[in-house]
Amino acid sequence: MKLKLLAVLAGAVVALPVVAADVTYRNDIAPMLKKLCAECHTPEAGAPTMQEFKLDEDKYKKQLKVGPRLDTYEHVRVLIDGSSTGAFMRRLDDGTNPYVKGKAGNMYKYLGETDAERAANLKIVKAWVVGEGKEWNLNGVGQRGDMPPVTLEQLRQVQTKY
Repeated sequence: MKLKLLAVLAGAVVALPVVAADVTYRNDIAPMLKKLCAECHTPEAGAPTMQEFKLDEDKYKKQLKVGPRLDTYEHVRVLIDGSSTGAFMRRLDDGTNPYVKGKAGNMYKYLGETDAERAANLKIVKAWVVGEGKEWNLNGVGQRGDMPPVTLEQLRQVQTKY
């Protein structure tokens, strides 16, 4: 009986939900990016910084399987609330944001092997960016179709603990 109770308790500890305050770049996001994104988003893969990309967009758009660098905290932050605000969120979004009308971002499919794994990883990323249960925004610096530009209030919601 005691062993059964211990097994149930151990399972409960493993299944604890993500707590936004506990999600950090170093412990959660960097390992996820290394596992899921390194093939296309590191210097070894030929990935440029956003500055390099913007200087020669045509060159990098022609290369298959190369995206902006995601190998450091600073490179990721540029895509969240820096010069390419919202790009990270737009690419990883699952399509539930009203502005995208059900169309998932082009990198969502790489968040895991199964729908459940992708949903779990997206939940961790969202908790890191804006906090658990809060809606992240996909807005960029300028207006994109029906989507308005990012607001100062939206930028203030970004948490991204190192």
